[in-house]
Amino acid sequence: MSKIEARLTELGVTLPDAPAPAANYVPYVRVGDLVHVSGQISTRDGEFLTGKLGEDMTAPDGALAARGCAISLLAQVKAACGGDLDRLQRVVKLTGFVNSTSDFSEQPTVINGASDFMVEVLGDAGRHARSAVSAASLPFGVAVEIEGIFQIK
Repeated sequence: MSKIEARLTELGVTLPDAPAPAANYVPYVRVGDLVHVSGQISTRDGEFLTGKLGEDMTAPDGALAARGCAISLLAQVKAACGGDLDRLQRVVKLTGFVNSTSDFSEQPTVINGASDFMVEVLGDAGRHARSAVSAASLPFGVAVEIEGIFQIK
């Protein structure tokens, strides 16, 4: 078991199989030592986690959704690394999209759910650049979608 997967186990997290794309794109692209992972949408127990922040979801609800996106991002990185998650060197950047009302302003708090999880799992290697933006809607009505750039060995 890799060090990263051992840490995930300590946290009670099991990575799912890397989700398959839902349309005409690939789940990740490797360019040199960077892996660009397509947007991962919020799910819970294999079902879409839907809702609109500021309407029927709170910022803490959204942060849990963002954490789920981060778990899917790591599953994609594991696939990109041929199953060896210890090849992951650092999280470079996350871009988070929050399905929210026009007056909701806590997008950074929501995306902290993913950022905090990356640091909890990876320590300083999980610290990253980031954007957190509002969206009027997201695919399938999900609450959060996050894409990421990762450096691997």
